[in-house]
Amino acid sequence: MVRIILFIVGTILLAVFSRRALKNPESHGFYRFFVFEGILMLLLLNQPYWFHDPFIPQHLLSWFLLGVSIFLIIQSSLLLHRLGGQAERVAMPENHAFENTVQIVEEGLYRYIRHPMYASLLFLGWGAFLKQITFISTVLILLVTAFIVIVARVEERENLSFFGPDYRFYMQRTKMLIPYIV
Repeated sequence: MVRIILFIVGTILLAVFSRRALKNPESHGFYRFFVFEGILMLLLLNQPYWFHDPFIPQHLLSWFLLGVSIFLIIQSSLLLHRLGGQAERVAMPENHAFENTVQIVEEGLYRYIRHPMYASLLFLGWGAFLKQITFISTVLILLVTAFIVIVARVEERENLSFFGPDYRFYMQRTKMLIPYIV
């Protein structure tokens, strides 16, 4: 019952945060809402298993992915805050100001991947999934993964529109989510 209440409260908070983006299916925020929802479901669904047999290989891999997720979100947030700048974008009123960088960041993690924050969500989702693998959690992680790819591609379309050829060149030099892989 507690997890159901947490899911409802979490969904309400996510909906409030995403309210402008949910009105525009062409914005990356629209799809990001579904990523957040899927991860919330995975976290709450598998929460009872987080510390059950914590040292089996499956859980060790899970803890590793969760640690990578934390590293990625902290590092990417610091780099964006320090180097990316912020501004409102008239063409994208559904975005929050902190989402709209004014400079392409190509240092640190961004030298290798364009979307370390989405990579963080990918690793968070897979880390939560590995805590207890079920049919429902498998469907959820596959949906979350698909939505992460969709949100990254939609955001890339927005960035190409805003930054132009410089962003296309940046795309050619980097991977989307995982260095040297994808």
